[in-house]
Formats: sequence, structure tokens, C-alpha cells
Amino acid sequence: MRHLFFFSCLKNETVYFRRRTDWLWAIYIMAISRNIFWIAFFASILAAWWWLYSMSLSMNMDLLGRMSMESSMPQMDMPNEKMSQMSGDGDMAPKKGMNSDDNMNPGRVMSEDKQMAAMPSMDSSMSMDTSMTSFLPLAGMWAVMMAAMMLPTMVPTMRSYEDLMVSADGTRIGWIGVLLGYSLIWIIFSLIITIVQMVLLNFSIVDMMGKAKSLWVSAALLILAGVFQFTRAKEVCHGVCHSPMSYFLGHWKTGFNGGVRMGISLGAYCVGCCWLFMVLGFAGGVMNFLWMGLATLMMVLEKLPQLGHFIVKPLGALMILSGLSIVAFTII
Repeated sequence: MRHLFFFSCLKNETVYFRRRTDWLWAIYIMAISRNIFWIAFFASILAAWWWLYSMSLSMNMDLLGRMSMESSMPQMDMPNEKMSQMSGDGDMAPKKGMNSDDNMNPGRVMSEDKQMAAMPSMDSSMSMDTSMTSFLPLAGMWAVMMAAMMLPTMVPTMRSYEDLMVSADGTRIGWIGVLLGYSLIWIIFSLIITIVQMVLLNFSIVDMMGKAKSLWVSAALLILAGVFQFTRAKEVCHGVCHSPMSYFLGHWKTGFNGGVRMGISLGAYCVGCCWLFMVLGFAGGVMNFLWMGLATLMMVLEKLPQLGHFIVKPLGALMILSGLSIVAFTII
């Protein structure tokens, strides 16, 4: 009997150990998968910013979205060898490497040198023309910009859904669905604002870099964005973006399809909340990294649960004052 009792206890202990080991492995795998998805999420943000930075370098632009002087102006310096051939005591005899026509017409040599020196800038200008005036490259640039600027604002929403994976029936595939639905709305917005930019460019309201040619337009955009911060539409949209957990509890849908539907709805509210921050790109230039950084920071701060409600109206007042300052500067 003692032997039977001993083996029975050993069997129960083994079963308990196996169950405990299975739970530990399950927790370990969930932790790894969670980290992998979050690493991929933040890697996408960094990749988007790096792509925009590489694009600005390829078009010879600085961090404020301005063309560099080297690319915007042809080089006027002449090689020393040519200068030595042009100078001297009036000896116009043909030099080695020059024919008599070049010697008799030094202006021709100068113009050819200028053309050769300007060729790199012409190439960069041509690439810039293709990127900033063609629909597909411009739409791609806006889509990447949306990923760089809007995915950081999505962190509180994705963390809220992840909490429901523990306390409710949320799943990782549903988490992905929310992210895809949210991204889809901003891709659609990038197509719309691309069309807007091309129309503004066609009417010469903005330049090729997407910057307003008139300070009055920049001031109007700032004042409009500031006034919007005090509207009922901003309050409603910001209320959803600011409290994603309340939205999930009131509109909960399971599975991948449910996640996509919730992501589309959240994305629509987010566009309604932040669209004027995007339009402000026309005030400073759409490839202005200072604008992109400040707009991203303001949108992230607005969506923080502890801080968001307290900064919406002060930000609006700040933008209105900035617009009025530009108006005063223009008048004076």
C-alpha cells in the first residue's frame, strides 16, 4: 500500500509539473510574439523616417525642405587651365587641347564649362520634378509620411487593445487587423491630399516643394488650424482618439475582420482630429522635417490619456497667434 501511495503521489506531481511547464512555455511564447510585433511596429516607424530623410538627400534638400544653394544655382567657377588660356598678354594663339574656334570665341568655352558644371544640379532638379509633380511618386511620399507621423500616435490605441487580449477575447490577429484598418484610412487620406497638392501647384498657390508662395496663405492655414481646435468636431474626434479603451468597450468586435472594422472607424476619427496638422505642411513645405517633427509631437501629446485634454485649446491659441503674427509681419 505504501508503494502504491508513493507512485500515486509521484504521478500527480509529474502531471502538475507538466501542466505548470506548459503554462510557462505558453507565457514565454506570448511574451516573445508580443515583443516581435512591437519591434516590427517601431521598426516601421524608423524605416519611414529614414526613407523620407534619404529622399530629401537625393533631392539636395536641407532639413527645412529647402533646396541647397549648390543644387539651386549653377556653378560659375572656371577651371584654372581655362583661365590661364583666357589670360595673358593678349596672345590668342591656339593652345594645346583647344582649336582655333574656341580660342577666338572664349565666351563659347565659358558657356560650355557652365553647362558642364550645372549638369549635376539639372539631374537633381529633374528627379525632384518627377517626385514632386507626378501623382504616384507624390502619393507614395505622402503615404510614407503618414506612416512616419501617425503610427507613433497609434501606440496608446494598440496598447489598449493588447490589454483586452488578457481581460477579454482579443487576439493577436485582431491586433493586426486594427493596425491595418487604421493604416488604410490614412493611405486614402494621403491620396486625397496628393490631389490637393497637385491642384494647388497647378494654380501656383504652392511651389514645387509644396510650400505656400504667399505668407497670407500660410497665415490663413495656421489660423484655420487653430480655430478648429475649439470646434465641436475636434472635441468629438479627439474624445475617441484620446480614450481608445472606451471606444473598444462600446464597439467591440472579435477576430481579424472585427479588428479591421474597428481600425477603420478609429482611423476615420483620427483623420477628423488631425487632418489640419497635415494641411499645415503647405505652410512650411511638405518635406520640412521641422514641421513633421512638431506636428508628430503635438499629435502624440494630444492622444496621451493624462495630458491630451489639457493641451488641445492651448495649441489652438498658439497656432492662431502664430498666424496673426505672420499677418502683422506681412502688413508691416
